[in-house]
Amino acid sequence: MLSRSARSLTRPSRSSFPLPKPRRSLATSHTHLSPSTSPKAQSAWAAATESAHSVLTPPPSSSASSSSTATSLDDPISVINAEIGNLKSSLFRMLGSSNSALDTVAKYYFQAEGKHLRPLLVLLISQATNGLGGKGWEKVKLESQSRRSIDDSLTSQGGVLNDWNPEVNGQESSSTSQVFASPFQIPNIGSSTTSIPQPPLNISEFDMALQQNDQPMILPTQRRLASITEMIHVASLLHDDVIDNSPLRRGEPSAPSTFGNKLSILSGDFLLGRASIALARLGSREVVELLATVIANLVEGEVMQLKATSEPEQKPTPKGFEDYMRKTYLKTASLMAKSARAAVILGGCGDSDGNGLSKDGEWVKDVAYGYGRNLGIAFQLIDDALDFLPPDPSLGKPSLGADLRLGLATAPALFAWEKYPEMGPLILRKFSAPGDVEIAREIVNKSDGLERTVELARTFAGSARELIELLPESGAREALIGLTKKVVERVK
Repeated sequence: MLSRSARSLTRPSRSSFPLPKPRRSLATSHTHLSPSTSPKAQSAWAAATESAHSVLTPPPSSSASSSSTATSLDDPISVINAEIGNLKSSLFRMLGSSNSALDTVAKYYFQAEGKHLRPLLVLLISQATNGLGGKGWEKVKLESQSRRSIDDSLTSQGGVLNDWNPEVNGQESSSTSQVFASPFQIPNIGSSTTSIPQPPLNISEFDMALQQNDQPMILPTQRRLASITEMIHVASLLHDDVIDNSPLRRGEPSAPSTFGNKLSILSGDFLLGRASIALARLGSREVVELLATVIANLVEGEVMQLKATSEPEQKPTPKGFEDYMRKTYLKTASLMAKSARAAVILGGCGDSDGNGLSKDGEWVKDVAYGYGRNLGIAFQLIDDALDFLPPDPSLGKPSLGADLRLGLATAPALFAWEKYPEMGPLILRKFSAPGDVEIAREIVNKSDGLERTVELARTFAGSARELIELLPESGAREALIGLTKKVVERVK
């Protein structure tokens, strides 16, 4: 008979499902999104990231295990506090340059305290899955620990594009996927197969590490991957702030406004170069390919966004919304999805580099990819909804309607356009006429655009949760479940 955790792994899950109808009772009150003035509410996201920072600290005593699970759900960062604490020092060691100007600009965005969502995801998914790759785990662990060169100074040594998932050959281009249709259907692009990833019926040999240690070790290669992921993300911020002419980043002067466009662009390129060196030292061709396609995805997503503002749709269409969702994947979710997948590859799951390891953990790669993809899309949808609420500089939104002022029509505006045709001319002229931003906000607020955006985010977050619940129970898994809640409920 299967253990309770093994039985939980085989529960059915949805890979394609209708979006719940908007809750009309929310039309007059956006309390589920509105920032609260209470100190407790203002620190909700900060607490979440503090909690996922403790899965990597020593395991609690058995008497505290139940309270630890609750803490992981409410405060995901509490799980890996020790690891996140070392992240910044590791990054600074990787970014040093003999050119003082380049050194200063490259490190500029790392000075600020942030949520570190992407490295947090890598560390938690690593801890939740290490040991699930079968008999090859000990070999993977030894090889990672012997790969000392990953910690050397980065100056001491000299597939697929637009994919929803690397093993889907062209599936993402299918003309049958309906994102904007009614009933609202989510394309089945959460895993590398047409069905939900299936764990083995008997997982006893795969979760030995979890049984032996409530907090499995995180490998040195996985820690370095977390740093690489953050470097790629920050490089994209430097480039985005130049393209968008952004004066602020999280309430502080942006790099372009402080150092100029040229140094900001070059510093972003420098970060990508350093990340590439570190990536090559991880020793996995598959991981190198994954992260290389992330960089290509970021660029293509930005080009799609530029095209959307220069050649907007003439009316609300399924294609227009699918383009918006694809851009959301490319610019935000791709990095989360592929770095999560890369983390479990480095842990020995579904190895395809010819190292003679077990392929029994292949399903774990799909779980990690689907979780990161769905979490990333939910995160961006909420970010787009926040643009229509009173500004909070800590969220990276310099002012109310920041996206509108850039000429961007995001989900709330696209949903509102379906019911209010007067939104169309505003989108077509990129909200450039005097008063356009204010009019667009009024249209969104009287429509169900915000509610539908939040419901869509909840749908993707729910899908992420269903996938991660396929993993054996652990503090890291509970923290990942907690992230699906905090991403949607975040205020900060």
